[in-house]
This record gives sequence, structure tokens and C-alpha cells, in this order.
Amino acid sequence: MTQAEYSPEETKSPLLYWRKTSIIGKFVGLLSHWHSSSYLLSYQDIIATIFICLVIIAAPFTNNTLIGLILFASGAFWLLLTISEVKTNQITAIHLWIFAYWLISVVATAFSPLKSEALSGLIKFTLYLFFFALATRVFRHPKLLSWITTFYLLISLIVSSYGVRQQFIGVKPLATWNDPTSPLADATRVYSYLGNPNLLGSYLIPAVAFSVAALIIWQTLPQKIFAGFALTINIACIYFTGSRGSWLALVATGIVFLLAFKFWWNDYLSPFWRKWLIPIAIGSFIVLVVVGAIFSETLRLRIFSLFSGRGDSSNNFRINVWNSAFKMFQDYPLIGIGPGNEVFNKIYPNYMQTKFTALSAYSIFLEITLETGLIGIMSFLGVIIATFQRGIRIIKNFQLKNDSQAMWVIAALAGMTGLATQGLFDTVWYRPQVNTLWWLSIAVIASFPVLNISGDNDVN
Repeated sequence: MTQAEYSPEETKSPLLYWRKTSIIGKFVGLLSHWHSSSYLLSYQDIIATIFICLVIIAAPFTNNTLIGLILFASGAFWLLLTISEVKTNQITAIHLWIFAYWLISVVATAFSPLKSEALSGLIKFTLYLFFFALATRVFRHPKLLSWITTFYLLISLIVSSYGVRQQFIGVKPLATWNDPTSPLADATRVYSYLGNPNLLGSYLIPAVAFSVAALIIWQTLPQKIFAGFALTINIACIYFTGSRGSWLALVATGIVFLLAFKFWWNDYLSPFWRKWLIPIAIGSFIVLVVVGAIFSETLRLRIFSLFSGRGDSSNNFRINVWNSAFKMFQDYPLIGIGPGNEVFNKIYPNYMQTKFTALSAYSIFLEITLETGLIGIMSFLGVIIATFQRGIRIIKNFQLKNDSQAMWVIAALAGMTGLATQGLFDTVWYRPQVNTLWWLSIAVIASFPVLNISGDNDVN
């Protein structure tokens, strides 16, 4: 079939034309004749929603193997929908950058010094991307997005409530999370069902973000009470984790909301508040932290430890791991060692300093650079940039219509910012409990259409 045989809408979009003519694209809609007569696919949105909810409920309570099985089933269902779809779904710049990032991971796997271990990491990464693709389909329906958000907030409330309970009844650490030479050596750090305070804090960051959005979007009083209660308990639990990375993530999340709200309601503000709202808000927060540090030894010591350099054992450990990771990078600069922690665990001992064993690079950006090289980290940053560019466009479109659905997009951007902030100093992002939430947040943004914006690559 030649280009002339396509409709004007198809030939006008290079992405749609490529999809129609490429070998991969020919598989899309291969079983479309079966779609209309299938009883199973008549409930495709409900089934997809169930898969997403199963991942959400399994994440904090079960082992990674079960989560992987559910992700595999979700990916298989997405493939079934793709080869049987009767209409073309939108392709965005986000999809293209993710595809590029995946291709680089494939190349890194092919050239990895440990190919079988890298293949295992590639498979895990692919399952996350299938989950993203399925979620993007579902989130195009506002009601399903709201239902899934409600489900996640309910699960997060169970998790955080147990964490708060641990704070009051006391709980023994499962590892050496506190500096043994610090006055806080015996301090309680809650971990709830996730077994790690840093992981728990990271898991709850998107919950905080979506609680704020739900508080604004939901209309009934019971819904607002639930959202407000979830917001309060989740923030309290993050504080009780004692995770400095999670605290910084919470601050970064709040800054995104502050900037977004300033933009959203700017026309309703007086000239004074337009100029001084953000400085006053930031100043008030700093005063609150200073007062809290004066009256709380735990908060004061944890904040001071951020600036103590090698004087804090946790900081010292990370610095040594980073130095070793940089040496590893120098030997594998272009396409890295291959995806997955199994590759890192076997290669890192050749570079590590004595007594500083590590399971990861303790920075997601450094870890991605090690796994997929400079090309991989550039692709990953492309995903982030494309997501934020699209999110800002969507927010602007919704502002013109005064549509509060934009708050879901703001929450997704805020949650991503929080996770990325903590990811600068930790790699809990790689755990399925957090990684699934990262891709769900991106799926929220990729699911909304961008209207009347030149240069957008959506295909509807």
C-alpha cells in the first residue's frame, strides 16, 4: 500500500503513517475482526483496571515474585488488546522516548559482560513498560482514573496507619539504619509492611500528591474527609520513617504543588499575593522547620546530618559507593554494563572499597548511567523532560476550561519530582513497590490528550 492510499489524517501524521507501514505496526489490529465478537474484550477496561489494582494491592504486602507474575499477566493482556484493537490509540513524545530508552537497554543487554543477568533485568524493565502502556489505556477514562486513585489511597492509608502504629508501640530495626555513633542510634524508624523506612517513605510520596489532588477534585464531604485523612496520616508516617531522602522528596513535592497552584489561581490573586505568595509560603515553611528543629532533637539531628559530609556514617557509605561507581562508569561509559541489579552485584566487587559492599549505586541517575551508559541516561532524561513538557501543556489546556481534572496531572508531576529527588541519593525507586508508582504517574500524564498545541504528536 502506498502513501497515497491513506487518508489525509494518516499521511499528515508521520507517527501514524510509520505505524501503518512498519513491520511492528502491522501487528496492531491484527485480530481486530475478533474484537467486536469477543465477550472477554467487551469488558476490557474493567479487566485492565482489575490488573492495575492487583498490582497496587500486591506491592506493599507480597513478595516481588508475585508482583512480577501480575505484571506479566498485565503485559500479556495489553498485548492482546493491542493486536485486537479496532481504533488507533494516541502516540506521544513520552511513548517515543520510552521506546528509545528500552532500545538502548536492549543494546546494553546485548553487549553486557554478563548477558544472562542483564537479560533478567531487561525482562523486569519490560514488564514495567507493559504496565505503563496498560495504565495509559485505562486512565483515558476519568472515572477509572478516580477509582484507581481511590484504591491506591486506601491501600496507602492501611500501610501508613500501620507505620504510625509502629511509632507509638515501638519496633526493632531490621537493619542498621541509624548511625551507631549517633544519639539517634536507638531511635524508632517505622517501616510498616515494606520492611525498610526509606522504601516506605518513597512509596507514600505519590500517595501524598494524589491525596492533595483528590481533596480538590472530589466533591462530596465524605470523599474530602477521606482524602484529607489520608493526606495527614501519610505525611505523619513519612516523618516517622526518619528517612532524610523522603523528607526532601516531600519538600520537592510541595514546591511543585505551590508553583502549580500559583499558576492555576493566579488570576484570582491580588497584585500583592501574586508577588509575595511563594516567598511567604517558603519562608513560613523554613520558620516551621526551624521551630520544629528547636523542639525536636530527632528532627534537628537528622537535618544537621544532611550537611555533615563524611561525618555521618550513612553519608560516608554513599560517598564511597559513588566513588566506586564512577570508576565502574569509566570502564563502561557508552552503553553501560547492562540493566538490572544482578549485573551490578557481580561487577561492583571489582571496584568497591574495602568494607563498603553495596547492592546498588545509591542514586537512580548514577545507576541508570552505569546500566545503560551515557546514551541510556540521556534517553531517561528525555522521558522526564517529555513528560513534564506534556504535563504543563495539559495543565494550560485545562486552565482555559477551568477543569479541575488538571489536578491529577499536577499530582503526577509532583509525585514524580518527589521520587526523583529521593532517587538522587537512593535506589529504592528500583523496587516494584515504587517503580510501578513511577510509571503509573507517567501514564496519568500520557493518557490525557493535548488539544490545539502545535507540535504535539498525539494520534487519536
